[in-house]
Amino acid sequence: MARVHREGLQVDTALADFIETRALPGSGVAPDAFWAGFSAMIHDLAPQNRALLARREALQLQIDQWHVAHRDRPHDHAAYAAFLRDIGYLLPEGPDLRIETSGIDPEIAAVAGPQLVVPITNARYALNAANARWGSLYDALYGTDAIGKPPKGGYDRGHGARVVARARVFLDEAFPIAGASHADVRRYYVKDGALLVDDLPLMEPAKFAGYRGNPKAPESVLLVNNGLHVELVFDRAHPVGARDQALLADVVLESALSAIMDCEDSVACVDAEDKVSAYENWLGLMQGNLVAAFQKGGQTLTRRLNEDRVFTAPDGSPKVLKGRALLWVRNVGHLMTNPAILLADGSEIPEGLMDAALTVLIAKHDLNRGEGLRNAHHGSVYVVKPKMHGPDEVAFAVETMARVEAFLGLPENTVKLGIMDEERRTSVNLKECIRAAKHRVAFINTCFNDPAANEIHTSMEAGAFSRKDFIKRKPWIGAYENQNVDIGLECGLSGRAQIGKGMWAAPDMMAAMLEQKIEHPKAGANCAWVPSPTAATLHALHYHKIDVFAVQRRLAAGGRRAHVETILEIPLASYQKWTPTQIAREVENNAQGILGYVVRWIDQGVGCSKVPDLNDVGLMEDRATCRISAQHIANWLHHGVVTAQEVDAAFRKMAEVVDRQNAGDPLYLPMAPGFDGVAFLAARDLVLKGRAQPSGYTEPILHAARLVKKG
Repeated sequence: MARVHREGLQVDTALADFIETRALPGSGVAPDAFWAGFSAMIHDLAPQNRALLARREALQLQIDQWHVAHRDRPHDHAAYAAFLRDIGYLLPEGPDLRIETSGIDPEIAAVAGPQLVVPITNARYALNAANARWGSLYDALYGTDAIGKPPKGGYDRGHGARVVARARVFLDEAFPIAGASHADVRRYYVKDGALLVDDLPLMEPAKFAGYRGNPKAPESVLLVNNGLHVELVFDRAHPVGARDQALLADVVLESALSAIMDCEDSVACVDAEDKVSAYENWLGLMQGNLVAAFQKGGQTLTRRLNEDRVFTAPDGSPKVLKGRALLWVRNVGHLMTNPAILLADGSEIPEGLMDAALTVLIAKHDLNRGEGLRNAHHGSVYVVKPKMHGPDEVAFAVETMARVEAFLGLPENTVKLGIMDEERRTSVNLKECIRAAKHRVAFINTCFNDPAANEIHTSMEAGAFSRKDFIKRKPWIGAYENQNVDIGLECGLSGRAQIGKGMWAAPDMMAAMLEQKIEHPKAGANCAWVPSPTAATLHALHYHKIDVFAVQRRLAAGGRRAHVETILEIPLASYQKWTPTQIAREVENNAQGILGYVVRWIDQGVGCSKVPDLNDVGLMEDRATCRISAQHIANWLHHGVVTAQEVDAAFRKMAEVVDRQNAGDPLYLPMAPGFDGVAFLAARDLVLKGRAQPSGYTEPILHAARLVKKG
């Protein structure tokens, strides 16, 4: 690997070339100033980074020792909490605070809606996510199981009629007409700045937001409800519009208000080549010129960023709406290093410090641009920081961003932080974590897989854990979810920041999503993750039904519903009651998910996949799902629920299942019958070496194996 020397750093030539010829020109930062500031930051902060990781390990060792010493007696919850306070794991909660974040775009502060998370290394997916700000409700209903099994082959007029009827029901609910139904309307038109529907007004006339074309026969009508826009598109030449009595050809919803471009859990970036791929796509998004060409249906298609949408407001003035989601970028956490840049002694620098400097540098291209496509309109850069353990690590992220701002010439607090509430030491100290970043916080969230995996690893010595589905039913998860929202509201995030909820993992099960995911806005979440642009459009329906900010006001008035003590209830099991079949099924399900994900991660560099489960239901898998599955088997192995021989047999059996499920992929390399490939061995090591992995993370094993595979 060829390298060049820059200010005491050894930089891979491909990365150095990208920085100096692509990222720096147009940023307003001179190369000498960048390298001097970057090198100084690395040399000052890398030792602090290592010290924080050492603190994690020291606390974990003390917790392990406490559980071992108390394993032969009933769990004493009060004594356990007192112990965690004594060692500095559980910190005192300070006085009330209100975050002071400023310069926040309305997609984060003022409007509730769906959020996408997408691997930044895939340009097509990144563009799809950015362009998912608007989506066709007709297409989303017709092409999924949302209103029944979608038809195959040509257009099914019966199914199409059901789509139109369902869309009209939505319009009646969100935009009722005085004395009529949208199902019976023959004409929409604008007169004297008001929308009339068959000469009748909307029951709430203020929900009319604009139109395109001739007001007497508009090309489209723009409506707004709970801050979300809906465009009614009229076209007599369109196959659907031609058969509609009002010529309504489509109902287009404002869908993914924001999207996270992910450099972390959904990518496989292990060296300079991979990091350049990630940074190049982020640069294309920030410069507005990212293009992706791909084959579909025998044709070459090209995708670019959508333009803004221009309407005429009711008062006759121009009205411009963004055509793209507001983009966050998720950096890696504090754990990993990367060989792309080395210190003088040959050691790798922390990857999180590299991500911070380069993703913010690249975002300057957006901040500097006065015209054309813009991401942030209020002078901010939005960075999600994952897998932080407690307020000291949040404070370190704040210090990192302050250093980056200084050598890039950005105003203080330009960089806004998303704090992912996914590690228990952050969850039980959430208020203090927010306090550490009170000038920067623009996002907190909850999820299941990472918190559960961290709980298993943290409490590994306490005993055998419940089966995964039953872990979800234990009191700790509800307390964790409620406390996150309650503390977020106490700290003034409503109207200033996003309070988010986790991913819907089954992208082909939209009917179930429509039924269940409405619980997220009902819980006070003003954003929640979805797996696709289509899912974003369908999930947007929930935010028309639920006024999330009204929910937040009600919850804030009611006070805290959950407390740290319940989060600390360890979801252990009485596994002696399980049958051998139940145990085998759980282990095989975990092993199959691990293998299905890891084999593509190692062999093909795919960081996020739709992996069929044992029932051949496609589920979105990333490192978080892999982490919980690996830690779960590791815990059962450690406590004798299963033996090493049974685990090995399960992996071999499931490798054959995964091989069969991937038989149609020409790039796939079968794991059976040899069971000696890099991917299979890495997947098994995630379990067999799971207890020794820092915080139970999968990255060290996966990165090492992928580097071997890349040669």
